[in-house]
Amino acid sequence: MIAPLRGPAFGSYACDEVGWLLTDLSAVPLEAPPDHRERAIQAGTAHYAESLPVEYRPTDEYVALFRRALTDTADRLAHDVGVLTELVRHLVSPRPVLLSLARAGTPIAVLMRRWALAATGIDLPHYAVSIVRGRGIDTAALRWVLDRHDAADLVFVDGWTGKGAIARELTAALADFPVRPTLAVLTDPGSCTDVYGSRDDYLVPSACLNSTVSGLVSRTVLNRLLLRPGEFHGAKFYADLTDADLSTVFLDTVSARFASVMAAVARDWPELAASDRTPRWTGWPAVQRIGAEYHISDLNLVKPGVGETTRVLLRRVPWRVLIRAGAGRDVEHVRLLAADRGVPVEEHADLPYQCVGLIRPLSK
Repeated sequence: MIAPLRGPAFGSYACDEVGWLLTDLSAVPLEAPPDHRERAIQAGTAHYAESLPVEYRPTDEYVALFRRALTDTADRLAHDVGVLTELVRHLVSPRPVLLSLARAGTPIAVLMRRWALAATGIDLPHYAVSIVRGRGIDTAALRWVLDRHDAADLVFVDGWTGKGAIARELTAALADFPVRPTLAVLTDPGSCTDVYGSRDDYLVPSACLNSTVSGLVSRTVLNRLLLRPGEFHGAKFYADLTDADLSTVFLDTVSARFASVMAAVARDWPELAASDRTPRWTGWPAVQRIGAEYHISDLNLVKPGVGETTRVLLRRVPWRVLIRAGAGRDVEHVRLLAADRGVPVEEHADLPYQCVGLIRPLSK
């Protein structure tokens, strides 16, 4: 019988924190050099989900920056996790089933589950599922969940929005399923969903790292040469990075602040629930403008927001980084990563995001 993968056999999260609806590909050599991957992806000869980038092992300087950022933002993160969880519980279902979009959504959903336990004593089911831009959601995983849970209780969790590609992908992927495409995110700077903790583009420290803040699990893989029909999408467990794992540090630091923000959350979530939360897609015109300014015809190469810019620097072949004039410590790690990789940084006065990462086009 197919069953979710759980720690410690797969991933470093405790077994009750998340069930990974994934196929274990840990033994398969899937990593490829960034230049090789990028050229194949942009040429259309390979999809980004068919292989993996080489996993970034953070330097001591970068880990120190992560820890400082976590200390600086822990109260805000705890507050926004609480607001998001209460919105979901009151607007979607009092006992939601959390389906995190692996992997950026997974630490956020673990925190939401912890909030529900701390605030109400309710133990929410949480599964991590794969969604791939251009290929849709893992339908085998979704059917597995629907066989065991009410469709009305499902809510999809991600870390943040950029220009809304995943929000659109989710809506399209669920068209043939009796499931609402409810996307709950911690931060929604692109104004792409109506269920969010905040619409500010601030640093979510889990965006700073790859697997070492996400249970030592890789980004998901959809490679038909490796997966049989009916199998879940795949991922790897990087057990060799245990000495660098900060997953529990992130979770415990944020959840330790829950008690101190309970009153503020109780005050703020009803106000947000009653407000006009209609998605405005306000970031999209800026993405189009940047694409035109830098002669980038494929707007998939323009990655707006702190989280997406960080991903460009960690996983892709970055061309340059645009930073809003006056941006402060939220982008300190972006500046450090850019300097490490020799990526030019340009300041712009009129960005609606704190920063934007540009992937190097093949023609550049």
